[in-house]
Amino acid sequence: MIKCAIVVPCYNEEAVLPVTVEKLDGLLQDLIGKKKLTPDSFVIYVDDGSRDDTWKLIERFHDEKPLVDGLKLAGNVGHQNALLAGLLTVLDSGIDAAVSIDADLQDDIAVIEEMVDQFIGGTDIVYGVRSGRKTDTFFKRATAQGFYRVMHLMGAKSVYNHADFRLMSRRAIEALSEYKERNLFLRGIIPMIGFKTGCVYYERKERMAGESKYPVRKMMSFAFDGITSFSTKPMTFIMDIGLIMIVIALLAAIYSLHSYLVGDVVRGWTTLILSLWFIGGMLMFSLGLVGQYIGKIYLEVKERPRYIIEKRLTNE
Repeated sequence: MIKCAIVVPCYNEEAVLPVTVEKLDGLLQDLIGKKKLTPDSFVIYVDDGSRDDTWKLIERFHDEKPLVDGLKLAGNVGHQNALLAGLLTVLDSGIDAAVSIDADLQDDIAVIEEMVDQFIGGTDIVYGVRSGRKTDTFFKRATAQGFYRVMHLMGAKSVYNHADFRLMSRRAIEALSEYKERNLFLRGIIPMIGFKTGCVYYERKERMAGESKYPVRKMMSFAFDGITSFSTKPMTFIMDIGLIMIVIALLAAIYSLHSYLVGDVVRGWTTLILSLWFIGGMLMFSLGLVGQYIGKIYLEVKERPRYIIEKRLTNE
């Protein structure tokens, strides 16, 4: 038997939390009954500065159910930091492994038992991988697949169709704690750790209630952060484009000189204006991209805390 914690980041999840608590509590009771988990295993709900009654519900369920723990962060720090806070906090409870899962339970909790089995068999990190994207819109499916391809092109390690549903051993979490960056993208960091890994496959479900915490704009921003956090290839790509633009500019200069010599100076006006606008746009884009990297450096060198814990509820 192993001692396992399930880490559930929560942000404005009062609509789904009662169902989530019941399902995860039932799962733990089942695995404890099968003698795969020790009776002191637990679920910890991490309140990421929610503005609704999420924390009040966590407190209530903590009083009612012995397997429910709570962690309240002092403010909203984002999903990745809230998840990290939960993972690092459970280390103090002497766990052997921890499973991370979102509060909406779109990820299939039935495969957690398979994750535990793989861990008992010697696997340190078990990724929950979607076997398909039937529940996604065409736009979300296309952009997600494009994101994984871009990550692979940029040389960053990532697991295709994997989000943040995974099991990690204690030593894997301890290794994760050595990564000190503030710009967290756990889907890219964790594959860098090493150790023995495995996968379980499942069909993602529809959200039970509430609304997604990742609308299109936030999802695109998250994807961009992931790419720029693990690769400098975009800057190399911009430099390559700059060299191509120099060649095009030389060809345009030769064309302009030829037009001048033959007395046809008006015909090149459109080409010149389009070229100026294109080059100007590329320069602005390049400056913005470089600015993103500089901004990340700015955030890192300040070394501000990634999260602050306001309150911890535990039954130990």
